[in-house]
Amino acid sequence: MRYSQANLAKARRCPPFRSLANSLRISVITTKRAYSELEAQGFIDTVQGKGSFVTGGNVELLREERMRQVELLLSQAIDKAQAIGVTSAELHEMIDTLEENE
Repeated sequence: MRYSQANLAKARRCPPFRSLANSLRISVITTKRAYSELEAQGFIDTVQGKGSFVTGGNVELLREERMRQVELLLSQAIDKAQAIGVTSAELHEMIDTLEENE
């Protein structure tokens, strides 16, 4: 089960974190922490006794976080490539080839 901004409608009720933890076979503490982080970032609101609901979130904030993750991965790839003498042109060619195969 995968949740993202794209497939959760605003105001839709999230599954109770205990039920979600059970269905995913993960710790209730981990699930509770994830819900707390989602609430802190404005993606869900939790109402005592009613549950957690999707707020619509900040799509731009989510995109920016994902961009930072990509930048980190690319930076690591560049460092490894430079360590073995791969040129910038070769890196660009690799990326182009990978995109074509997607």
